[in-house]
Amino acid sequence: HDLAENRHPTRGSDETRAKAIEVFELGNKESGFNRRALIRNTLIGATILSVFPGLVIFRDLAPAADPVQLLKHTLWKKGTRLTRDPSGTPIKASDVTLGSVFHVIPEGLENAEEKLEEKAKAAVLLMRLKPEDLHVSPGREDWNYQGIVAYSKICTHVGCPVALYEQQTHHLLCPCHQSQFDITHEAQVIFGPAKRPLPQLPITIDSEGYLVARSDFTEPVGPSFWERKQ
Repeated sequence: HDLAENRHPTRGSDETRAKAIEVFELGNKESGFNRRALIRNTLIGATILSVFPGLVIFRDLAPAADPVQLLKHTLWKKGTRLTRDPSGTPIKASDVTLGSVFHVIPEGLENAEEKLEEKAKAAVLLMRLKPEDLHVSPGREDWNYQGIVAYSKICTHVGCPVALYEQQTHHLLCPCHQSQFDITHEAQVIFGPAKRPLPQLPITIDSEGYLVARSDFTEPVGPSFWERKQ
């Protein structure tokens, strides 16, 4: 993704930025990210920025922490139902229509010992596209269910919540630094400073038609600063 790294963010129109701020703040409120310390010693509720209030940034891992292990393992596991954030209502595949977006958390999150920390790592955006619009890599053929895909909500640049989905282009936008991810191509970076795609959560349905995870994420969520330390 070196090409994306070399691009310079540009300022969008006032209308686009206003829409991004509105959606960001809604997603921020729903996800519980607002001004909270989320992962002790690793996730910091950042100070209020001039444009995007309540921004959460992943940074400053504790020296003894292993960032790969910390950010790779979440509450998602085989059979865990996808539920609406914040209600915790399980989601059926039939609930997800073309163009819709769901803010998602794993079932059972309310019982987690470190609820906010786990929520920060496990937050997901769920969308439905036409199956023929998806360009799927070998080995990922069963990671979506009839065009329904789930991706980490945490930007791979500095960890802001990705909140704006453009239905016409199928692009996800991070309003902090305007990184854009193409959902039709497995959330590849197409613009901005992010260095890698958003991690995808493999999903399917259970016997009752509810969407469930096939497994945890197969790579760490969040920003890629840990890659530079290896």
